[in-house]
Amino acid sequence: MSVKIELMKTIPTIESTSSWLRAIRQINALFRPLEFTEKRSQKYGDFYQIVFKDAPPTLITSNPQAIEDIFTASPDKFVVGKGNQGLSFLVGDNSLLLLDGKKHKSRRRLLMPPFHGESLQKCNQRIVDITNQVCSRLEINQSFNVRSLMQEITMGVILSVIFGINSENRCGCEPSSRNRLQELLTNLLETFNNPLNSSLIFFPILQKDWGKFSPWGNFLRLKQEIKNLIYSEIDKRRDLIASGEFEGKDILTLLLLAKDEKGEKMTNEELHDELITLLFAGHETTASALAWVFYWVHYLPEIQEKLRFELNIWREGLGNCNINQLTYLNAVISETLRIYPIAAGAFPRIMTKSMSVMGYDFDPNTWVIISIYALHHREDLYPDSKKFDPQRFLERTYSNYEYIPFGGGNRRCIGSALALIEMKLVTATILANFELKLVKHRPMTPVRRGLTVAPPAAFKMIVKNRS
Repeated sequence: MSVKIELMKTIPTIESTSSWLRAIRQINALFRPLEFTEKRSQKYGDFYQIVFKDAPPTLITSNPQAIEDIFTASPDKFVVGKGNQGLSFLVGDNSLLLLDGKKHKSRRRLLMPPFHGESLQKCNQRIVDITNQVCSRLEINQSFNVRSLMQEITMGVILSVIFGINSENRCGCEPSSRNRLQELLTNLLETFNNPLNSSLIFFPILQKDWGKFSPWGNFLRLKQEIKNLIYSEIDKRRDLIASGEFEGKDILTLLLLAKDEKGEKMTNEELHDELITLLFAGHETTASALAWVFYWVHYLPEIQEKLRFELNIWREGLGNCNINQLTYLNAVISETLRIYPIAAGAFPRIMTKSMSVMGYDFDPNTWVIISIYALHHREDLYPDSKKFDPQRFLERTYSNYEYIPFGGGNRRCIGSALALIEMKLVTATILANFELKLVKHRPMTPVRRGLTVAPPAAFKMIVKNRS
């Protein structure tokens, strides 16, 4: 025991008994998340703990060795769903994000197939078609909101993956319902479109319904209408399956057919919570990442020149490869996700058993947070880390503990493969059809958007020409 105490004393520690100081830190992290993270890392290093009065200790790390210890630990050493209970207002109590243990493992296994292998390959043409359809409205010499465009594309893709919606499938979600669902989901996420509104998530005391014109009141009404639409689609699909009129491999169908170890099917509430989680996670984050891609490619002309050169060779069939083998495109996407990861930190893990990390012993109920942003800006891994430089991914291969834009371990994002292929195909398709430019050619910094950090909502570009 004395050894443990001695070791723990060597870890930099943030201590406070004041609830006011804790609130101030929360506000600072809310409004200036990346600057807050950088200052902490500069002051305390890549492995430190936070000890507040009446709160469990929290370990914060961006050390690759510590991350390896955490990601490779037995899954029963941690729970994650318990630490995500604050998200139940958005995704429901039955979401994969809030599950742990055998139930999490079983649900994750059920949800994985549509995001990998043959199912993923079948999405490729659909992604291109949706991108072309959405971008067909762009006009020469007219500006457009980049985030809105990317949201519309990624929403179309995830609706297709979840409900099996495409131009040849009439058994899925009706166009009117699909369009209304898309509109409602977009409006719901706009509730948290800036740091001030995002405070609704982090400070439950602000979650008051003062009527439909209040932020929280509007959120609750949008959420209820979305719930009604999803329940309606679940009932329609269940009837179609029962009548033998529909055979699909989309996520909704797979979930409706699935049974647990007792032979019981998922309830409507469970189905709703998983679908709403995938709808949010499957389009919002990818839209933000795509907006960053188009910013960097057009902010740095030399990047665009190299990328267009590779894409032209690929389109002309001279490279004789698929899009996943385009090394420079892969590097651009990787660097985009490195420099401003959509999630600055991974969801907290809570230790269920005593365990060792980096040779230090920690007690059960210790919270562990991996700082993705701090990891991605380690100068020993990424020299001149503030510079956007895809070349670094051509010169070095990073381990799963040095580069983690989608998290890791048994909580790695199940949609990471879809997000990557979507980013590549959308980028290649738009650059093939349009010449674009920034409305304002100046540095752009991330802003808080709900749980994520994202490009500013006002980010716009102009269509110079159609290629």
